[in-house]
Amino acid sequence: MAINSRTRRGLAALTALAAMSLSACGGVEVRDESGGGQDTPHDGPLDLAVVPKAVGHEFWSTVQAGAECAAELDGDVTVNWDGVNAETDVEGQVNLLQNFVTQDVDGIVYAATDSAALAPATQNALDSGIPVAMIDSGTDPQPDEVPLYATDNRAGAAEAANLLADALGEGDHDVALIEFQPGSQTNTERVEGFTEGLAAHENLNLVGQQPSHSDVNEARKVTEDILTANPDLSGIFAANEPSVLGAAQAVEAAGRSGEVVIIGWDAAPDEIAGLRDGQIAALVVQNPFRMGFFGVQNMVEHLREGTAMESADTGVTFVTPDNIDSEEVQAVLEPSCDNPPVDQ
Repeated sequence: MAINSRTRRGLAALTALAAMSLSACGGVEVRDESGGGQDTPHDGPLDLAVVPKAVGHEFWSTVQAGAECAAELDGDVTVNWDGVNAETDVEGQVNLLQNFVTQDVDGIVYAATDSAALAPATQNALDSGIPVAMIDSGTDPQPDEVPLYATDNRAGAAEAANLLADALGEGDHDVALIEFQPGSQTNTERVEGFTEGLAAHENLNLVGQQPSHSDVNEARKVTEDILTANPDLSGIFAANEPSVLGAAQAVEAAGRSGEVVIIGWDAAPDEIAGLRDGQIAALVVQNPFRMGFFGVQNMVEHLREGTAMESADTGVTFVTPDNIDSEEVQAVLEPSCDNPPVDQ
């Protein structure tokens, strides 16, 4: 694909933005002794594996769009997009990554379903000479040469606590947390961030905390249980797309929509509809397009030019009924490869 000077300048700017590292992750050195090192630029076509936590959710579809956009702009890059059907299928993701190692793909970009269980899979790829970049969720431990392109989940969840406090106002309020997948790095960070945020609001009392396992029906059930056990519940923070949708369904079924304040995470169409009709007070919106874009774009540069990959914060936007129709918010909610939301 021919790239004009305007596009080259845009890609140069994106590269500069991608080089801004997360304070928790730091820089990455290309090391000859590691399997992830890149000594000689890779000429010709590139074959990359891009693996989400699970397929089927709007969030991951947007990650895919970003990854494929970067591949299109870079030219002669194939994105092999594949994932398990549920984020709970940790073993399935391990096996999928092993299959890509066996296929000897040029690079792997993926989001770990479980931070501890997937660490050996990352190391296995590196030991096989395949560089790895991670999106959304990393591993524990995470090798120095493996970057992470992700949201600052702690900061976003702490702000969710502030948004909930603002929406509820003065007085004492019982609130609940619907987390999603225990063991996932992003889940851990959001739980910790929200808990830390609550500490600044003594009038908010956490009376219920349950995981949805990223399943809408389970989220609805655990929310119904919390509502039954806590009839005075005033607010809920739901920490990912399925959790938000299930919680909203439970609150609506209880006849308490608009009465129980919901702060959600992500921006699936049904979540946006809930925000517009008053079921949801605010959404913490990531930039999944940017995650996929940075993962592929930086992997390609690493393979073709030997550029060291460095972690980057992909950003977050707090969406409310007041700003949802702004140009800035719409660029994140409705991303396009013609005008990708990656240079903000």
